[in-house]
Amino acid sequence: MKKNKISKNWINKQKRDIYVRQSKVDGYRARSAYKLIEINEKFKIFQNEMSVLDIGAAPGSWSQYVSKVVKNGTLISIDLKKMENIQNSIQIEGDFTDFKTQSKIKKYFKDEINVVLSDMAVNTTGIKNLDAIQTGELCKEAMIFAKDFLSKKGIFVSKIFMGSSFNEIVALGKKIFKEVKIFKPKSSRKDSKESFIICKNLR
Repeated sequence: MKKNKISKNWINKQKRDIYVRQSKVDGYRARSAYKLIEINEKFKIFQNEMSVLDIGAAPGSWSQYVSKVVKNGTLISIDLKKMENIQNSIQIEGDFTDFKTQSKIKKYFKDEINVVLSDMAVNTTGIKNLDAIQTGELCKEAMIFAKDFLSKKGIFVSKIFMGSSFNEIVALGKKIFKEVKIFKPKSSRKDSKESFIICKNLR
């Protein structure tokens, strides 16, 4: 009974959500596209002829947006789940944390990567602090990968949750990058603990 009530509340919230409605109009697969749109408008992430890696890409709304704004570039989208095709995107189905998968990613990029995006998050347990810690570990793994494969002026953008690992992740970002910002888009739900870390220019 309780589960049904939660499901009904979620459905009602989705119906009222302006970003859910707008995503249907604009053809995005999820409302999360608007988070990346806001990030790009504020921090000027994307240009033409860039190489972009989108980690934790399913269902693909971030990659959909990138494919529109980055012309003549390389876009690799990776997720554990299989996704519907996205124009101008090469898709990899696999576990980003697996060394073999990371090796496969590297083969697609002739030069250094310009932008690494990560919207990775663990399946939630309902224990917010635990979820934040586990998602934080994924963020750190993506950041360390970015350190090794980004161009000198490269950009790293990742979901980050407020929690016990938040300061640790920000400190790691400052150790690796010259410029680190934290941003919560308007399209991020008010009751969500998520923000995004935007890191530019490797040290």
